[in-house]
Amino acid sequence: MTDWDAVVVGAGPNGLVAANLLTDAGWSVLVLEAQETPGGAVRSDRDVHPDFVHDTMSSFYPLAAASPVVRGLGLEEHGLTWSHAPAVLGHFDPASQRWATLHRDRELTAAGLEDLHPGDGEAWLELCRTWDVVGDSLVGALLSPFPPVRSGISAALAVRRAGGLDLVRTLLTPASSLARERFGSEAARLLIAGNASHADIPLDAPGSGLMAVLLAMLGQTVGWPVPQGGAGRLAEALVRRLESRGGTLRCSAEVVGVEVDRGRARGVRLADGERIRARAVLADVAAPRLYGGLVRPEDLPARTLRRMQDFQMDPSTIKVDWALSGPVPWAVAPPQAPGTVHVADSVAELTETYAQIEAGAVPARPFLLLGQMTTTDPVRSPAGTESVWAYTHMPQDVRRDAGEDGITGRWDHDDLERLADRMQARVEQLAPGFGDRVTARRILGPHELEARNANLIGGALGGGTAQLHQQLVFRPVPGLGRAETPVRGLFLASASAHPGGGVHGAAGSNAARAAILARRVRRV
Repeated sequence: MTDWDAVVVGAGPNGLVAANLLTDAGWSVLVLEAQETPGGAVRSDRDVHPDFVHDTMSSFYPLAAASPVVRGLGLEEHGLTWSHAPAVLGHFDPASQRWATLHRDRELTAAGLEDLHPGDGEAWLELCRTWDVVGDSLVGALLSPFPPVRSGISAALAVRRAGGLDLVRTLLTPASSLARERFGSEAARLLIAGNASHADIPLDAPGSGLMAVLLAMLGQTVGWPVPQGGAGRLAEALVRRLESRGGTLRCSAEVVGVEVDRGRARGVRLADGERIRARAVLADVAAPRLYGGLVRPEDLPARTLRRMQDFQMDPSTIKVDWALSGPVPWAVAPPQAPGTVHVADSVAELTETYAQIEAGAVPARPFLLLGQMTTTDPVRSPAGTESVWAYTHMPQDVRRDAGEDGITGRWDHDDLERLADRMQARVEQLAPGFGDRVTARRILGPHELEARNANLIGGALGGGTAQLHQQLVFRPVPGLGRAETPVRGLFLASASAHPGGGVHGAAGSNAARAAILARRVRRV
């Protein structure tokens, strides 16, 4: 057997970031991936239609563009090129028959909002000016190991300059209240509140306002870019960088166990029986798959197993990909074509949708996040066509269908077809004739997503709920909050660790830093 300084389990973005940082530190690193290709939830393919590139899971990467970790890797030197749509985000308000549109140019965003309602433009610019003061420090603190000592001090000073307690109150205000307090038009309120709906925090709960402001302001500053040629190009750049520095990636190599001896990780065991020794193991693995799964229950403290019983996944996801023979035929065309479109009739409907999900009901009118990929990156499909997708959140445990289709939550073929039809009907209301342009459709439900990436338990994309009771020191369970685990030499490097979901590489970076520090103090 070959000894490695570190074995990284999982070639998702967090695992690949961790591996890159360890090779930069001079470590010998082996990355093991169960699937045939790397990337985790950052993949693309031509399975829907041979002429169309579709991202199988994630698509837009504002957090990657803003992340000091990802930026510091210099992935552009390894083939990554970012592409942007003419506009970042659009939300159509059916009541006014107008679009609210987010641009990378704040003045354009503000002018559009001012046209919708006098005063909304200045309200937007005020939010931008506040973000200018606090944004970089806040992002740095959010993406740092917990507690964020150096970046936390910087963020605290920035918060004081940007308004102190008034700003803290703003960031803790639920998104629905924040939108109502700040803006006069429903369209502008939808533009801000829809961003909070990317996570699973109810719009009337604390924390949703921070998510809304974060994604809106990142769209305003770095945009919501996509890798030119498909999401998989981001993973490919990470792999090329890793291999250029001597790291090794093995795909189709499923890890089924972490070898633990006297409380310390000694390596891993593969499905074919192969054992690989390592001084450190970094697991880009969902916490429920690691604790009591890859790590045997008898190798863990009883309190960890007990607390993991309360670990809460984020909602399931249903994603529909379409190959269109032409662009989306919007009944009212947006002023500038947005890469992302949010579909919801009102903030009240958004709030009701999340209440239904919390209650275990399939929403009658699900909130949709829709991506116009050829609009954003013209190489995704032939000229004059559109590669497009939409996804929506669903309860992990379905108890009833709030609609009239009898969806059961088994997410078999019939369930998926019924929900995909419901989603497509929502798009058709805004874009009559949409269905006539569909040349191919693919539906990825919870079972299909989990088969492509075992970390997506029940179709959950975030590695666990983003609600406040499972963040910071409570992630993945109370008392941890860092990459270190109860097993010496084993580090949690997935979205189940702080700071949670999103393609920002912070969980992988935090795990790599923890492993390097542990070696310095002779704990690895």
